[in-house]
Amino acid sequence: MLDADTASAALGIELVDLAEGRAVCRMTVTDQMINGHGLCHGGYVFLLADTTFACACNTYGPVTVAAGADVTFVAPARAGDGLVAEAAERTRFGRSGIYDVTVRRNDGQVVAEFRGRSREMRPDAPR
Repeated sequence: MLDADTASAALGIELVDLAEGRAVCRMTVTDQMINGHGLCHGGYVFLLADTTFACACNTYGPVTVAAGADVTFVAPARAGDGLVAEAAERTRFGRSGIYDVTVRRNDGQVVAEFRGRSREMRPDAPR
């Protein structure tokens, strides 16, 4: 799945670790990701968390997509900061799941907390 994800590849997002229901991805904040306040735009932090969530919830085989997600921004990131996102499954029920993702700067400071809700696609569903 990640091999075909051109959006994540364009931002330099790398998959660091993958296990059933878990994933770790990283990226470096570039000058192009900075908003008018001199901080990393929250959309890029969300995208890193969302990509990591997608990797974790697709470890079981069936195509799984986001049904929804929420993010809480805790601390800023700036150009040059390395960000690491760790996703962990909280529960799966039927074709749905809940995953938490923590995004940290390389210094360990939490930048954002993300909760994603997944939904497995039916094999016959149009894409």
